[in-house]
Amino acid sequence: MDAPASGRRKFRIARPVLAFVLFSLAVSPAFFLMQQVVKAQSEADAQSSSSSSLAAGSSNRDSTNQGADKNSPEMATRDVTPTFKVNVKLVLVRVVVRDAKGQAVGNLREEDFQVFDNKKPQVISQFSVEQPGTRAAMELKRTEAIPGNEPVEQRKAPAAPERFTAYVFDDVHLKFEDLTYAREAAERHLASLQATDRSAIFSTSGQTVLDFTDDHAKLHDTLLKLRPRPVTGFNTCPNVSYYMADLIENKNDMQALQAATLDALHCAFNDDQRMINAAQSMAEGAARRGITEGEAESRLALGVLKDVVRRISILPGQRRIVVISPGFQTPQLEYEYNDIIERALHSEIIIGALDARGLYVPGPAGDISKQPSGNPLVAGQETLYDINGASSDADVLASLADGTGGSFFHNNNDLNEGFKRVAGAPEYSYVLGFAPQNLKLDGSFHTLKVTLKNPLKLTLQGHRGYYAPKHLADPSEEAKREIEDALFSQDEVHGLPVELRTQFFKSSDDGAKLSVLARVDVKRIHFRKEEGRNRNELTVVSALFDRNGNYLKGEEKVLQMRLKDETLENKLKSGVTLKASFDVKPGSYLVRLVVRDAEGQLISAENG
Repeated sequence: MDAPASGRRKFRIARPVLAFVLFSLAVSPAFFLMQQVVKAQSEADAQSSSSSSLAAGSSNRDSTNQGADKNSPEMATRDVTPTFKVNVKLVLVRVVVRDAKGQAVGNLREEDFQVFDNKKPQVISQFSVEQPGTRAAMELKRTEAIPGNEPVEQRKAPAAPERFTAYVFDDVHLKFEDLTYAREAAERHLASLQATDRSAIFSTSGQTVLDFTDDHAKLHDTLLKLRPRPVTGFNTCPNVSYYMADLIENKNDMQALQAATLDALHCAFNDDQRMINAAQSMAEGAARRGITEGEAESRLALGVLKDVVRRISILPGQRRIVVISPGFQTPQLEYEYNDIIERALHSEIIIGALDARGLYVPGPAGDISKQPSGNPLVAGQETLYDINGASSDADVLASLADGTGGSFFHNNNDLNEGFKRVAGAPEYSYVLGFAPQNLKLDGSFHTLKVTLKNPLKLTLQGHRGYYAPKHLADPSEEAKREIEDALFSQDEVHGLPVELRTQFFKSSDDGAKLSVLARVDVKRIHFRKEEGRNRNELTVVSALFDRNGNYLKGEEKVLQMRLKDETLENKLKSGVTLKASFDVKPGSYLVRLVVRDAEGQLISAENG
């Protein structure tokens, strides 16, 4: 049966202007769930204030009355309403290694890699090799039916999402023929995806939106709805492109103004030199319109990209955005696209770009889609502007890809290969982890570089860096951020001896009970000795995501341990097990378990 459709919303937008305003609502269903969780926290805080006061009072008495401490319970748990950013104690870098033929290589070992943080070598403390679908197979072994209850039928491994890819079609700038070829190539590419892939389709006009899914029929239908949707009109006399308008308005290029003026004189006044001043006024007006309209389209495209980054950043797994576009210019919008790059880096999102024009070669008469000026005096100059403008169009795509560790596919008509390079799931990838040494709390960007000790004509692709924290957070806030980051990742971390098990049974025809069991080998964790007791505190967070990666609900428990020596040594050989329960409808879900201890400040994160 299908998973709950909680939080899903559909919008039908009639106009591009409204699309820009409403787009973030259409693509961000998980944010509504998160806001509800945050809202519930204040209510839970009020309800637990009395118990918190009792706990604080108990702590004070423990420090002053050893006799009372001897009689206090050795273990106590309390439920906390979960409110789920990165303390870079552990930086994880995902790397794909390819050979000369572009095939992913999967036989490398930890000692083959070197990691540099701001050109300083780092010690690799975590290493794993991953393949698509391996997690789902591993997680199936951890799931069992509760004895004595009717089990939920389980015929195959659930397709738990591992990779989320958002395909952003720039229908504002794409021409019909380029969009048609790109759409057909995307259709073939999406048909070959793994069961653990989830895909979404967005458009820069905002008029075509499909949230993350593995339903190929929905993906197919959405692709068919794509068509060019330019926001602005077309100027035919004089023919002033956004590139020329920028030269005239922002760079005061008199040669460009003269070309536009002669174009206006020819198309509007039949080359009557007496009308040269009127022709120049027309050229200046066309340049102003070109700046306004070109910037409006570029802002619209960048705004949608920013919303997609925000949407995909909260999904639990590998996250990638693919921009399908002919490119567009951003002469006064450097801050906007650099902000997108920074946001993507913060959330470990890779942006790939595909230039849908293929091999772009303007003819001697310029861009054939534009009305020719007909004035031989400026035809050559305008052709040069077309060529330079086409090159400038690709710059923003190259910057987005290069700045986030993605690929930029351009000057090639094989769009099938293009989608494979910028969005295809590699057969192998490596996850390298390291703890930065002497990290300064200055919020600065740290460049990351991963190399091989013996390159052997291999190429590496991965994230380009991360941001250091700006200040030392309050310990409780720091712990919350660590847990939240781990929760909305899908990388497994094994800092603590934790074993995850899930159990389920059918409670009714349309309902089921899912239990998440976390067993902790407490004999292998660090304790602080105080007043004859062994003290530590474990925060255990269990969260449930639907089969498309949307956050549904979570439970947080805190286990306070004040163990006697005898208990720790002789009575806890099997460890301590904590349980969280969820009422769900039959379907496929992703379970995420995060455990953090207060004394060692170590963390474990498991998938189920």
